[in-house]
Amino acid sequence: MAIGNPASTDMPEERDADPDMKQIVHLDDVITTVVMARVTDYFGFFVFAIASALVFPTIFFPYLEPVAATLASFAVFSLAFLARPVASLIGRKLQRRIGKAGKITVALMVLGTSTVAIGLLPGYDQIGWVAPALLAALRIVQGLGLGGSWDGLTLQLKSAAPKDRDGLYSMVPQLGGPIGFCVAAAMFYVLTGFLTEEEFYQYGWRFAFFAVMAVNVVSLFARLRLLTTNFGSDEKTMMKSAPLGFLLQTEWRTILLSAFLPLSSYALLHMLTVFPISYTLLFTDNAIDRIILWQLVGGALAVGTVILSGVLADRYTKRAVLLGSSVLTLLLCLSIGTLKDNPAIYIVAGFIIFGLSYGQSSAIVPDRFSPDCRYSGSAFATNLSWIFGAAFAPLVGLFLASTFGLWAAALYLVSGVLVTLVTLLILQRQFDQA
Repeated sequence: MAIGNPASTDMPEERDADPDMKQIVHLDDVITTVVMARVTDYFGFFVFAIASALVFPTIFFPYLEPVAATLASFAVFSLAFLARPVASLIGRKLQRRIGKAGKITVALMVLGTSTVAIGLLPGYDQIGWVAPALLAALRIVQGLGLGGSWDGLTLQLKSAAPKDRDGLYSMVPQLGGPIGFCVAAAMFYVLTGFLTEEEFYQYGWRFAFFAVMAVNVVSLFARLRLLTTNFGSDEKTMMKSAPLGFLLQTEWRTILLSAFLPLSSYALLHMLTVFPISYTLLFTDNAIDRIILWQLVGGALAVGTVILSGVLADRYTKRAVLLGSSVLTLLLCLSIGTLKDNPAIYIVAGFIIFGLSYGQSSAIVPDRFSPDCRYSGSAFATNLSWIFGAAFAPLVGLFLASTFGLWAAALYLVSGVLVTLVTLLILQRQFDQA
């Protein structure tokens, strides 16, 4: 199946490619490219996330008590999310000057360079307080690169999807989450398993950050390839950047709904990936490589349930899938106590539920944006949802667990589920009134 018309001369606004250079590609090629781009994004994301729990407290905050050091590391982790909206605003101006391809190239180079620089940073023992300060600064730069690299891939794929398979196509970009995590976790599993503790903390962890630069190059070519793909006659409208004032004035309700809807899945993601590693290191005698191994098992199963979410969404509705996965997440909270003695129960079951939730978490609301605001509205809402649901999840979860116990961390996850359920209720009422 091919996408686009070889004779088409429609030229999307702010696009660099010459109309004559438009490619006719098969849909399976587009799917492969979208998955590649998202996997590389999440790989870099989780390399930093895992290192925040496993490495940075020891390397950059050794002067603090273990719990305080990990909380400080998680505070640095959150900085990138706070920088993303700023990067989006900068990216809008940059895109007008050098085009979308130029903007994405600059953003990914900024992201890759800052990530490699983190891998080269000396620790606190070498340069004192300058080390954590530089880590925080580079994390902000990472956020600028992440926010500036928004490309609308999900919107492009949705526009190419057959109407009766919208749920299946909507889950394709979401595969990047569990696959990207598995790749990052597998790297740390190998590094911690084959190196001594001294070797790992001295130089081993740095290899993961160097690898991010290599995969960013792959991501760049994958994204640029899609920029020369014609996705249909409505692409000019779909990929248009709306003026910020007009966007906020006309679409603020849809932006908030889009931002709040994925909170359950985003909070669950971090409570399954980063939080168990930090909790295990600080409060249990469990071997960390066993925790990562169970996470790899869970991540592999989550790939399957992400795909299943698309099948179920097409058979029933996206709203039904999210409602069911939210209820399952509430039940999962009852098992969080097993992290101490039998962590496989919470981790594996959690990843299975996460796949169902995450697979459709970003697919319901974007169609409710007006066509000329869909691209900018989705970008704005995505940045907000990562701030609300992901930026502080490891920090808040660990603080509550260390202060009150695991039950308090479970309540944090419950709060994210309740926000998602309320958003679903509002969407249902809007649908009934339409």
